[in-house]
Amino acid sequence: MILIRSGMPAGTIGFEAIGELTADDYRDVIAPALERALPDQPLRMLVLLDDRFEKLTPGASVQDIKLWLEHRGDWVKIAVVTDHEWIGRAVEEFSGVVADRLRRFATSELDAAVSWVAAD
Repeated sequence: MILIRSGMPAGTIGFEAIGELTADDYRDVIAPALERALPDQPLRMLVLLDDRFEKLTPGASVQDIKLWLEHRGDWVKIAVVTDHEWIGRAVEEFSGVVADRLRRFATSELDAAVSWVAAD
């Protein structure tokens, strides 16, 4: 399940995953929220995958890639907040491709992640 985070700074959007993240979460929550943000502003997104997050289904992985490709020119910053090592490694490997637009933060650094994603 994915939830939209409340209390995010203006011009940013935040999500938090609980339990299993599925393709339906992308279709029903993430994609519509991002579409509402476009075309008014570039995308600044925070994703929290803390200890409540359990797994990403194969369908969700496909939807994640599709979403990234569909909006590749719209992303300004993406902060991934997690202590899950496998996600951290994936973010760190992919961040080399997208330069300073993608960054991983530990869950203890949530406030810093929110500040980073909102900063110009």
